[in-house]
Amino acid sequence: MELPERIVVAESASPPPEYLRESMSDLPVPVVVGAPADVRDGDAVVTFSHDDAFLRADWVHCVRAGYDEFPVDDYEAAGTALTNSTGIHGTAIGETVAGYMLSFARRLHRYRDAQADAEWSPPAYDAPFTLEGERLCVVGLGTLGRGIATRANALGMDVVGVRRSAEPVDGVETVYEPDDLQTAVADARFVALAVPLTDETEEMVGAAELDAMRTDAYLVNVARGPVVDTDALVDALDSGGVAGAALDAFDEEPLPAESPLWGYDEVIVTPHCGAFTRDYHEDIAALVRENVDRIRRGDPLHNRVA
Repeated sequence: MELPERIVVAESASPPPEYLRESMSDLPVPVVVGAPADVRDGDAVVTFSHDDAFLRADWVHCVRAGYDEFPVDDYEAAGTALTNSTGIHGTAIGETVAGYMLSFARRLHRYRDAQADAEWSPPAYDAPFTLEGERLCVVGLGTLGRGIATRANALGMDVVGVRRSAEPVDGVETVYEPDDLQTAVADARFVALAVPLTDETEEMVGAAELDAMRTDAYLVNVARGPVVDTDALVDALDSGGVAGAALDAFDEEPLPAESPLWGYDEVIVTPHCGAFTRDYHEDIAALVRENVDRIRRGDPLHNRVA
């Protein structure tokens, strides 16, 4: 692969396109902000979402780790390289999940709700608890899962995990294979989902898995919405099969106003922002810069998925 003639930052990109452009201004090729129609042969594109016009480019970089919305087969057929941003989200996602768990344990979400109504609302004696000694099951032990596990360990939690290979992972006491998911979640106070969306992971958490969880357990989804059977989760919340959930990803986004998930005191809804940080554009620029260097050396692209 040759160096791109230009790097086009898509107008719809997130982080803000001008931040990305400025962060990559030291590259040996021009960096511009443009619309999909502006992309031409020989360009590289940095984008949040796919557009068929990007198939004209030589290389497209997805600013997300998840690239399930990008038609990989089309990229391969067009000869357009596709890279993603896996490997940079462990800290932000790890802190987000720690925040969810601390909120549930220390009841911070309920105090914030009461504050909106100017209510002085101490908790029931048996409601607050500490995370120390509680079990967390992390489903998916890539960059996200390891970031979660590291912070849970620092909080004194007992961490187990699930991954396709049962190879040991630092800081994870026991590693289960996906076929043993129900066993893995059975003793956990928290179950955190950090897997990519694939045919194998779609609705991997359904009625059977939720039934296997403790009734005082919380589900945390920082993966993709379809990893969870939403109807089954709503049923479990209604029946008391699980205590609650923290959800950063949904089948439909934005989450529709009519969704029942808005209405539970023990559900925290966040707008798919778990990986957000004000320095994210610098992390993306570093990935693009590394791949530009690799092209100059004739090395394979880092994080290439097509």
